[in-house]
Amino acid sequence: MNVPNMTLDFYKKLSETLQSEKRLVLMVVIANEGSSPGRKGFKMLVTKNRMYGTIGGGIMEHKLVEFAVSLLDRPNFEPFIKHQIHDKSAPKDQSGMICSGRQTIAFYDIHPEFLALANQIINEKDFAINYTNHGINAKAENPEWSFTENNSLPNKVYIIGGGHVGLALSETLSKLDFEIHMLDHRENLNTMEQNRFVNTKKIIDFEEVDKYVCEGENVYVVIMSFGYRTDDIIIRKLIGKDFKYIGLLGSKEKIATLFQNMISDGFDRDRIARVYAPIGIDIKSETTQEIAISVAAQLIRVKNQNQ
Repeated sequence: MNVPNMTLDFYKKLSETLQSEKRLVLMVVIANEGSSPGRKGFKMLVTKNRMYGTIGGGIMEHKLVEFAVSLLDRPNFEPFIKHQIHDKSAPKDQSGMICSGRQTIAFYDIHPEFLALANQIINEKDFAINYTNHGINAKAENPEWSFTENNSLPNKVYIIGGGHVGLALSETLSKLDFEIHMLDHRENLNTMEQNRFVNTKKIIDFEEVDKYVCEGENVYVVIMSFGYRTDDIIIRKLIGKDFKYIGLLGSKEKIATLFQNMISDGFDRDRIARVYAPIGIDIKSETTQEIAISVAAQLIRVKNQNQ
C-alpha cells in the first residue's frame, strides 16, 4: 500500500482543478516562526467555485481565501508574499489570530500552462519544487525570497516488530506524511501478513538489522519487538547509528536493566541517553491503539520541533 504523500496529493488535486477551472490562485506557506498554525509547505488552492488544502485555518485563512477570490476578478498578477503575524498588538500584518508566531504566504496566479510542471511534480521521483518571486521553478538568479520542497516522502519510519502494536502504529502513521518500513524476524506472523499500511515489510535476522535500517536526519526508528532478548539485540546493533529518532517500547524496569547491561558492556552513555524510552508520550496508554497514538504523537513532536 502507498502511504499518503501530501505534496503529491495536493498537486494531483491542483492538476484536476486547473483542467476544469482554467485559473486558480495557489497559496504556499514559505516561512513560519513560533506557534504558527501554518507551517512551511502548507498549501491551498482557490478558485471561484472551490478550495482545497490549508494554510493554517481560522480567521486568517478565511480572510486570505476571500482575498484570493478577489484576485481572480483582476488581470494576471506576478507572484507576491503576505506576512501574517498572529498577535493583535502587532503594528501591521495582523492575521486576526492570537496564537503568537508568524508565517509568510506566497501567492501564485496559476493558468493551464502550469499543467506541464504539475505533471513533473506528480510523476518524477525526488523532484525539487522551488517557490520564488520569479515563479515556481523559474530559472532566475538572486530571488528576493524562496522556499524549496521535495515531492518525495522525506520522513522514513522503521518499525521493528510486526506484532499488534506495530500493526496499530502502521495504521496510525499511514494517515500522516511518513514512509513506513516494517521489519520482523518471525515467519508467517498473522499481524505482519495483515499489515497493508506500510511501504515495505521484510522478515530478517535481527543480528543483521543494521543492514536494513539506513541512517539520516529524516529517519525514525521504533523498536517494539517480541521481548527483552530481541530488543537487546536490536538496540545494540543500532545504537551507534545516527537517526532523527530512536525509541524503545517496554517497561521502565526492563529498559533500566537493558541499558545498565549495555553500559557495563562498554556502550556509550550519551548514545544510550538519546533513546526515547519508554517510547511514546505519557497519556496513560492501556490499549494497543492508545499506545500507537502516543508513539505517533511523539514522532510528530520530534519531527516538528525544529521547523
